[in-house]
Amino acid sequence: MDYKNSKAASSTITYDKNKIAEPTSNIYEAITIIAKRAQQINGDLKSELIEKLEEFATYTDSLDEVFENKEQIEVSKFYEKLPKATAIAVEEWLEGKIYYRNPEEIQE
Repeated sequence: MDYKNSKAASSTITYDKNKIAEPTSNIYEAITIIAKRAQQINGDLKSELIEKLEEFATYTDSLDEVFENKEQIEVSKFYEKLPKATAIAVEEWLEGKIYYRNPEEIQE
């Protein structure tokens, strides 16, 4: 999924508790689902960032190369400006983009 084009807020906002709880009718269950999705998003973003930073990795101990690498700094700044994983997860939840199921409710 492309998290770079997310419409999630990049600053703190207040959400309506009833809208968050609406799909499950249980605020605690909804928050648990959102938290698990946020962990998935965070893992995806972290692995993507590490992959991009690996392109700049040098395996020599040259002091000039270690001192400053503008491209690497720009990549890091870009990822710092992205919305937080929890904000993306809440936005996905409110838009109905998260699939979830409760195994206890499944009947055979």
